[in-house]
Amino acid sequence: MAKDYSVFDVVGPNMIGPSSSHTAGAARLGKMALKIAGQPVKSIKFYLHGSFAETYKGHGTDKALVGGILGFQPDDARIRNSFDIAKENGVEFEFIKTDLGENEHPNTVKMEMTLEDGSTAEVKGASIGGGNIKLTEMDGLPLDFNGARPAVILEIKDIPGAVSFVTGLLAHNNKNIANMSTNKPAGADYTFVTIETDEALDKDVLDQLRKFEVIAKAIVLDKF
Repeated sequence: MAKDYSVFDVVGPNMIGPSSSHTAGAARLGKMALKIAGQPVKSIKFYLHGSFAETYKGHGTDKALVGGILGFQPDDARIRNSFDIAKENGVEFEFIKTDLGENEHPNTVKMEMTLEDGSTAEVKGASIGGGNIKLTEMDGLPLDFNGARPAVILEIKDIPGAVSFVTGLLAHNNKNIANMSTNKPAGADYTFVTIETDEALDKDVLDQLRKFEVIAKAIVLDKF
C-alpha cells in the first residue's frame, strides 16, 4: 500500500537555515526543552552527538538550538541573531561535542539547563528528518514523544490509586488516552507518567489535574 504524504512531508517545514534536520528540528528540540523546563533558562550546555557535532556551525544547528531555548519557532528570522539575543537576555550557552552512544540517532542533542529559580533540568532528543523530532529522555528517565499527538507529563506521588484517578478523570471528561507510559526513578517516591491523548486537554481538565494534591507537576506538550 502506498504511503500517504502530507504537503509538509513533500516540501518540508518553513524554517531559517539550510537543513530541516539541522535547523528546523534543532529549533523544535530547543523549544520543547524550554516547554519541559517550564520557566526561563539562565544557562544551558548542548551536548552534540554524531552529525550534529560535526556540522553544527555550518548548518546553523547552534543558532537554531539557542533560538528554540529562547522560544522561537523554526521560521522565526530572529534565529539568525539568537546568540546576540541570548546574551542580551543574560542566557549563557555552551556547545560540547560528545559521543552519546552507538544506539543514538546521529542528530541527537542532550541539553542540561539551569533555570531561573536555580533548579536544573535535562532533556535529550533527536532531529529525525523533515523538521520532525523525537524526545527520548527527561531528567535521566526514558521518554518517547514525537509530537504526533498532544501529551501531558505528570509527576505523581507514588501512592496507590493515583494513576487510576488520573485516567478516570480523563475518561470522565471524554478524553481518550492514545498511549501511556510510566517511569519511576530508583528509590523515588514519585512516578513520571506520560499520557498522549487524541486531542489536546483543555484548560478545565488541566486545572482539575493540577488541583489533585498528589500531582506535583504537569507539563503540557503540544502536537506539532
